[in-house]
Amino acid sequence: MPDATRPTGSPCRPSILVTGATGNLGREVVDRLRAHGARVRCLVRDPAGPRPGVEWVVGDLTHPAAVRAALVGIDAVFLIWPLLHSTPAHDLVAELVTAAPRVVYLSSTAIDDEAARQSDPIVQVHADMEALLRDAGLRPIVLRSDTLASNARGWIPQVRAGDVVSGPDMARTAVVDERDVADAAVAALLVHHNRLGHAPYLLTGPEVLGRADQVALLGVALRRRLRFQAVTADLARSRMLADGRPEQLVEALIAASLRRPESNRTTDHIERLTGRPAGTFARWAIDHAVEFS
Repeated sequence: MPDATRPTGSPCRPSILVTGATGNLGREVVDRLRAHGARVRCLVRDPAGPRPGVEWVVGDLTHPAAVRAALVGIDAVFLIWPLLHSTPAHDLVAELVTAAPRVVYLSSTAIDDEAARQSDPIVQVHADMEALLRDAGLRPIVLRSDTLASNARGWIPQVRAGDVVSGPDMARTAVVDERDVADAAVAALLVHHNRLGHAPYLLTGPEVLGRADQVALLGVALRRRLRFQAVTADLARSRMLADGRPEQLVEALIAASLRRPESNRTTDHIERLTGRPAGTFARWAIDHAVEFS
């Protein structure tokens, strides 16, 4: 995999379509693209408030007409697929083929390229989407991200209520700061396609952590003795359903907690794309401590 270089600017401003723009990662991508002077368009179901330099297009990735309108004049697309199956993406891919933008797809480091089936539905849909984009001839730049640090925001209510964070345990992975993933995504969106190559970039943090490790580091940032308490799959399922999460998503999350294998892999791919090493979860916890207070 060749080293990539950071965006160095261009005499013309690229036009970038961002999907998932209102999520934890998407917001970071939008902010960075604006800082680089790109024209930013966001395809969203529920638009946020007005932001300078950002055009909001209301629509859904499963609606071809909305996708077609959003792609007019676009040079590159940052694609986050939000569903747990890839069948509805066929029309999206057809629109991408017609418009022919550069595509940067956010995938998962949990993909096993040697496996006939992946460990759980979340990883499976990423593998299916990669194949769908590739087989259509789009030659996407694939960013396989490890567990995002921002997932810890789901613990905010528990941290505010007490010193125990409970939930389903997950296999240890190299948790990655979503700000680093956003920097890598912007580099992939703005540099020339041929300078990146087509092997997936594996975006990881610098250290392998379990949920107990993350909770402990968050406690250090908050100057509190926080601890993680794993619960059974049945209890986790009932809690998530009671919180109003869709049943299909709940079952996918439970499957991930039970079946996804531990990963001890760390890479330097964030540094290759951005020119600086990935940050630690401890740094993320310090920077976001106020959100948990």
